[in-house]
Amino acid sequence: MLPVIPETKRKEKEKNTEDPAGETWILRLYVAGQTPNSLTAFENLKKICEDFLGSRYSIEVIDLLKHPQLAKDHQIIAVPTLIRKLPTPVKKIIGNLSNTEKVLVGLDLRKVT
Repeated sequence: MLPVIPETKRKEKEKNTEDPAGETWILRLYVAGQTPNSLTAFENLKKICEDFLGSRYSIEVIDLLKHPQLAKDHQIIAVPTLIRKLPTPVKKIIGNLSNTEKVLVGLDLRKVT
């Protein structure tokens, strides 16, 4: 089951997780219910974060079935979609995040060789 953070707590959590050195990553995963693709994306993201970021990350799961207006507000055109909110610049990756190398490059965790 995906952890979903209510909208009101999301903003409070975002303020509390940013550290002064800019090392904490805030990642938002937009999904549409508990689909196999959504669950796979969450598990893949969690593993990548644990392997490459240690404890320096926060994952927020936003279910667009419960908050459909956020799709328009946040310009989400497909799900699952991952947005790296911090550190800037904002990055967006669409899909179940199964290609680890592409996700690392997309998040700027690994440079293209």
